[in-house]
Amino acid sequence: MPALSRRGVLKSLPLAAGAVVSAGAAGPPAAAREAADPPFPEPETRSSSPDTGRLRTELNVRFTDLDIPGVGRVSTRTYEGAVPGPTLRVHPGDSLEITQVNALPANAGGAHEEMNVPHHFNSFNLHTHGLHVDPTGEADNVFRVFEPAAVRGAATAHVSRVDVPADHPAGTYWYHPHHHGSTATQVLSGMAGVLVVEGDVDEVPEIAAAREVVVCISELKVSGGRVPELTSNGVYDGIASTFLVNGVKNPVLTIAPGEIQRWRVVNAGALTAHFLSLAGQEMHQIACDGVTFMEPVATTGLTLPMGGRADILVRGGKPGTYQLTGGGPSQHLLTLVVTGAARSMPLPARLPGRPPELPEPTRTRTLTFRSYENVFSGAFPNAYRILGDGETPPAVSPGGRTDTAWGRYSSDHVNQRVRLGEVEEWTVVNDSHAHSHHPFHLHTNHFLLTAVDNRRLATPVWHDTVTVPPKGSVTFRLRAEDFTGRSMLHCHQLQHGDEGMMQIVEYVK
Repeated sequence: MPALSRRGVLKSLPLAAGAVVSAGAAGPPAAAREAADPPFPEPETRSSSPDTGRLRTELNVRFTDLDIPGVGRVSTRTYEGAVPGPTLRVHPGDSLEITQVNALPANAGGAHEEMNVPHHFNSFNLHTHGLHVDPTGEADNVFRVFEPAAVRGAATAHVSRVDVPADHPAGTYWYHPHHHGSTATQVLSGMAGVLVVEGDVDEVPEIAAAREVVVCISELKVSGGRVPELTSNGVYDGIASTFLVNGVKNPVLTIAPGEIQRWRVVNAGALTAHFLSLAGQEMHQIACDGVTFMEPVATTGLTLPMGGRADILVRGGKPGTYQLTGGGPSQHLLTLVVTGAARSMPLPARLPGRPPELPEPTRTRTLTFRSYENVFSGAFPNAYRILGDGETPPAVSPGGRTDTAWGRYSSDHVNQRVRLGEVEEWTVVNDSHAHSHHPFHLHTNHFLLTAVDNRRLATPVWHDTVTVPPKGSVTFRLRAEDFTGRSMLHCHQLQHGDEGMMQIVEYVK
């Protein structure tokens, strides 16, 4: 088969259901747009101390009443009373110490026997998505449980301590809760924030001269002034997604003709991928999922799966009003107004990126993502499974019955054991129906995407999250390094993950 260029694969990965390519066009005068839409916001920023190399901060999780222009008053779970939470900025070699206060009310009901049914929506933990850090202990350990305040009668503090390696790639990452059973509801409430590792790429003169803009895309499911909990399969089906950028619906950003801005774009949604299109503007991607390219790559649009990130250099075009689109028909994520005196800013020719190469593999694995409709009784009739190498064996229920949820997540079963330093080649297949999208996410280590639907990429791309095409496949190489212990892989359509499309990976020496 002919090779896919990197630009080709960025455009060819599948869209989420309902996503479209929508061209931006010159619209009303800039003054009219600015009057109609709120100004462009930036999340609060908390940075590590250059003296100590440490970022100590607190994240208070509670219900907050937000007044969102164009949406109304929304009661939702938040970090620090805002959507998104604060942007955390560290450097390679820094330590991140986060005290998380669970001020949510007690969970409804008591003990929950079926782990693959959404539950305990007021318990959470912390996942530093994309960071190459220790997955055990008090670090990026998603097996921890931070119980709500009422369990002990007062707000309860839980500490995460994450040491960022001295050679960690500089790039764009994010944080969000990852308690199995409650992740989708909490992320759809807006519980997420951007995490930036500053470093070598930021010192490239052409990038240092560009204005940096955080573009955190949240997806909320708002009904009756709140985000309902996932108590049955159809809860979110009839609720249109509300997309916010840095907590605002369709904010306005200005750029001068010829000016270059560096956008850190994060898809912090749970259910919807975005095909990002910004017609009329020149775009060059410089990083994917936190890993810098070797050189800028020109693009007219790119698909960002749930959990995916892209760093983009945007050059202002002709004066006028344009739309960054994605997420649904005519869905405007932000409005870009090109105005002011023209500027002349160059693009970098080379970047301090990670070479897109790994040696030949010595082991192969094949995983199949498969979903079934209406196979169980009760509120959650669908089955979301990962089959193939390392699949979860049938379990026996307390009553002695063999559980038909074979292939679904089990906290007692290690599905994949991966040896540090060994190069493996994995093929992940989406064997579900044509409209079922399954973004594959691997914790702790990035992987090198080499082929889509058995068509090799001319230039492989580093990822930690990638869309697996419906009735298609992706192939990548993996060399796990540095950290041992239990971690995870799962579908980053987070409802699918909460309902069992997840596996345990154990990294071993």
